[in-house]
Amino acid sequence: MMPSLPSRRQFIKASTALCGMSLLPINALLAVAPRSRHILLRSGWQTENIGDIAHTPGVLVLLEKYLPDAIVTFWPFYDYLPDQEVSMLKQRFPKLRIAQGKLDAAGKASTPELEAAVASADFLLHNSGPYMLAWADAEAFHKRTGKPFGVYGVTYGHWVFGTQEKETLSKAQFVYFRDSVSLAKAKQDGVHAPIMEFSPDAVFALDLRNEPAADAFLRAQGLEADKFLCCIPKQRYTPTWLHVRKNRPLDGGKNNRNEEMKDHDHLPLREAIIAITRGTSMKVLICHEDETEMSIGKEWLLDKLPADVQKKVVWLNRPWTLDEAVGIYRRSAGLFGNEMHSPIMCIANGIPAIVVRWVEQSSKGVMWEDIGLKEWLFNFDCEDDTKRFVPTVLALAKDPVAAKAKAVKAQAFALNRLRQTMGEVVKASQPA
Repeated sequence: MMPSLPSRRQFIKASTALCGMSLLPINALLAVAPRSRHILLRSGWQTENIGDIAHTPGVLVLLEKYLPDAIVTFWPFYDYLPDQEVSMLKQRFPKLRIAQGKLDAAGKASTPELEAAVASADFLLHNSGPYMLAWADAEAFHKRTGKPFGVYGVTYGHWVFGTQEKETLSKAQFVYFRDSVSLAKAKQDGVHAPIMEFSPDAVFALDLRNEPAADAFLRAQGLEADKFLCCIPKQRYTPTWLHVRKNRPLDGGKNNRNEEMKDHDHLPLREAIIAITRGTSMKVLICHEDETEMSIGKEWLLDKLPADVQKKVVWLNRPWTLDEAVGIYRRSAGLFGNEMHSPIMCIANGIPAIVVRWVEQSSKGVMWEDIGLKEWLFNFDCEDDTKRFVPTVLALAKDPVAAKAKAVKAQAFALNRLRQTMGEVVKASQPA
């Protein structure tokens, strides 16, 4: 049956209504039209570590996918943002706004661009990090504007700063913890945000990569795609006194602990490199995540390897950018070492990654168990874990196909969970 046509009277009535709307002042039309929501993203904890840099583009990918019409202003926590990082972010996210500055306790901004961003934001999103670093900023934003905030993928119970953010977490619309240990501890401590659940670090969504730079590096170093593994050293305590821009004094106690444990923590890595290069056709790239790891890659790993092994090992002897690093990780057969976020970048791209942790680090490594990679998580304070490290790395090198399948499964789990939790970001950030 054909649908019935509107009567002449209905047509005239509808046309009159449309004409009436067209005669309204433009301001009135804009007032009834829905506007894009504005999210103020607090992120960018430091720039000396490509893992910290990766947090921002990771969550921006999620916001772009699940809130494509939102206005996003990145508010860096660190007072310095390199031109290269700005260029990288702008190229991938051309609509991104950046506002630097500080808020006082009442929410007054120190710069005009931050003042404008705070005044117009509908929601503050605190990005993934070692804990809720910017808890005071969230408090100030909420006090001044009355607008809500949420916390996305953090660890709780920092070994230095404790739980100073505890009261603020309870005021959030949601708090997603990036490891199950943090979630349990927060509940035990009485944190009571409306939504408190596990969600992986936002870096699992990262899609930045510099393919030309990666290809050029492999050609220059004699590396073939899928024929090498990456290895990253790390000290027990990150020697932030060596970060040029931080300009901090030497911490003798931490430095002594680093020196005390350097052989204990890096002998298994050297043994793994020897096993790989002598037992397979794979080569090894010694690289770094934090700028302070470049030198120890040579001194604590490369220089202590036998001569025949050194011939099959490449040492990255210069700084590299986040997008170049990801491009190279994507061409590797996998990664092993003492850092956390480069492994996340690998799993985000379906590349196998084996993680080492110890008591001086937070519980964030437990997320490897939470996403199904328990066999690839090692506690070097546990002798049994240390003993099984080399066989596990060698098994990855000998059967990269099976390892990749395991990595892809974990990648799918992490991305699905991020999709679910972004649903709450969408709901919580709606303009009032």
